[in-house]
Amino acid sequence: PTDNGEVTVLQAGRHEFPFTFQLPETLATSFEGKHGNVRYWVKAKLHRPWSTVKKVKKEFTVIEPIDINTPALLAPQAGAKEKLARAWYCNRGQVSVTAKIDRKGYTPGEVIPIFAEIDNCTSRAVVPKAAIIQTQTFIARGTKKQKKSVVTSIVGDSIAAGKREVWHGRALKIPPVGPSILQCRIIQVEYSLKVCVDIPGTSKLLLELPLVIGTIPLHPFGSRTSSVSSQYSVNLDWLSTILEQPEAPPEYSAVVSSPEAEQSLAPPCRSELGGILEGPFFAYIQEFRFRPPPLYSEIDPNPPADNIRPRCMTC
Repeated sequence: PTDNGEVTVLQAGRHEFPFTFQLPETLATSFEGKHGNVRYWVKAKLHRPWSTVKKVKKEFTVIEPIDINTPALLAPQAGAKEKLARAWYCNRGQVSVTAKIDRKGYTPGEVIPIFAEIDNCTSRAVVPKAAIIQTQTFIARGTKKQKKSVVTSIVGDSIAAGKREVWHGRALKIPPVGPSILQCRIIQVEYSLKVCVDIPGTSKLLLELPLVIGTIPLHPFGSRTSSVSSQYSVNLDWLSTILEQPEAPPEYSAVVSSPEAEQSLAPPCRSELGGILEGPFFAYIQEFRFRPPPLYSEIDPNPPADNIRPRCMTC
């Protein structure tokens, strides 16, 4: 039966009923986790008199759009931390780290340039590392469960005692991972960039910077300068002042001084060009300008004659 109560009788054979439906805008991204998942599917049922109901189910994937071209996700992230290295209640010195990344939002496949400084004021060598951490949070019946995993990591060079290491944009590429899930009530997927320093004899020094893995990448003209300017609304009144009052060009006499140069730079008179503009040579130039390019052909239009003896290259 249809919506208005009319009954449609289908004859024997195959019948197709195309349909469409609008997805809500607040659907979370499809996800498969350790303690839960987010799945979507379409179900169809066929009710038949005096027979069982036939069912069919077809799954599909939903990806929630996350545009990183927003001021919040284009904002630089930075932090600093320090730690005292102790062994048997003795102070072995201090290790400090500062790190910075250009923005908070990235997409899979992008490279994160890491800018960091690690000061090793201890008496032993330390090893810096950086990693992208994925944190899965499952919420059900008022309780939470979390699972953390390392997505990718890099290991820096060992830093000797009393030395400093500087990372001038150490590259860390994001592998193909699922986007962040931040608005779902039962499942959340978050990412962070952790810079840690392994200190012998004590626990690691950890510095964490938040990350958001999006689905819409940075625009081609979006750069660090444009992102900062869009975030802080830089005043560009000085640019309009320059455009309204352009600088006057220099005087011709200041550029050309000698009479010979003036004569060479002066345009030819109409009488000198009369013969050229009205002759057949000018017509050939005009015809050549508007003529389409020749068609490409693999067959030589002017093949060499058979009776020509090939020239010896050594003669």
